Amino acid sequence: MARPFEGIRIIDITHVLAGPFAAYQLALMGADVIKVEDPNDPDQSRDSGTDNDLNHAGMGTGFLTQGSNKRAITLNLKTEQGRAILKKLVATADVLVENYRPGAFEALGLGYEHLRAINPTLIYASFSAFGQGGPKRERTAYDHVIQSTSGIMAMTGTPDANPIKIGAPAIDYATGTMGAYALSAALFQRERTGQGQRIDMAMLDVAMILMASHVTGYLRNGTHPKPSGNRTGHATSMAYQTADGIVMLGASNLRQQKRLWTVLERPDMIKRSNDERHADHDREEQVLAAIMLTRTAADWESWLQDRHVPASRVRTMREALDDPQLASRGVLHRFDSAPGVDGPFSVPVAAFTFAHGGPHADRPPARVGEHTDEVLGELGYSAEQITKFRVKRII
Repeated sequence: MARPFEGIRIIDITHVLAGPFAAYQLALMGADVIKVEDPNDPDQSRDSGTDNDLNHAGMGTGFLTQGSNKRAITLNLKTEQGRAILKKLVATADVLVENYRPGAFEALGLGYEHLRAINPTLIYASFSAFGQGGPKRERTAYDHVIQSTSGIMAMTGTPDANPIKIGAPAIDYATGTMGAYALSAALFQRERTGQGQRIDMAMLDVAMILMASHVTGYLRNGTHPKPSGNRTGHATSMAYQTADGIVMLGASNLRQQKRLWTVLERPDMIKRSNDERHADHDREEQVLAAIMLTRTAADWESWLQDRHVPASRVRTMREALDDPQLASRGVLHRFDSAPGVDGPFSVPVAAFTFAHGGPHADRPPARVGEHTDEVLGELGYSAEQITKFRVKRII
């Protein structure tokens, strides 16, 4: 069965992570995504990752992560001819995604209003740190800078060690995921109205959404989120040292905490309300700390889960990736090889499955400009013209 976005063409003029990841999500769902890079300055993620040889080959793992299912072309948009080629491509497209500094594409004559005149039903999405408007619109940032700006770092860590940056670039990936949602919604809206759309994605906005309940609480009564490490408001739902490692308990609600204390044979600790739990937090924590030391983390996880109490030992990434549960989900795709990559490699795809016509990686990530001749040929340019463009460094 056809995937949802087959027949949809997306021009991806983004770099690094959030923008490319948004386009990647739609590529997995069948969209024809054409990645546009400057021939003199390709996507910097091509030179980032854990394999230095791949970095030097322009196929770093940072790029491989969100490069599948895309065709790659080069265009020098600083040249008049490069912009003319892009405009010709825009006339054939459904979506354009860019993540340059706000105002940069307008200055090149490639802003929404300019391209809307060429393609009235175009969906034009701009990704930036702070958005297309507001006093900070021209400022630039990466994930860790937005973590600092948004307040996420200030609430992360322990009372003695803070602020702490989140280990993974969560805001980047959340912005990409939210961007894929926005693009999907705009495409669905266009099916109903026949109108294009202008999408303004800001990493700062996404960071606020990631803290939504904390934001609501603070705005209600000024309660400021504080760094608490692995401790939480409920002693039955936090981390404890075991005989050999750390286990994270998840007996969060009243029903679960009753079950936990029951299976631990401590019915005297069961509470009837969250107010009672808060009042007795320190004593509960002391009791649980002593009990958890009597088994290994793996034993506690298995024993508690068998009794329907949420719990997990803390795993490394290697352990998580080796978990048979993950293998059963199909969230990873393995390529046996790719141009510029010696040997197999695996990449994450989408965090959901469909019963049919769902996300799938069909082609490996492309080298810089790998499909330039193919795409320009589709636009009607001759081999001779393409050769001249290449000599003039337009492509």
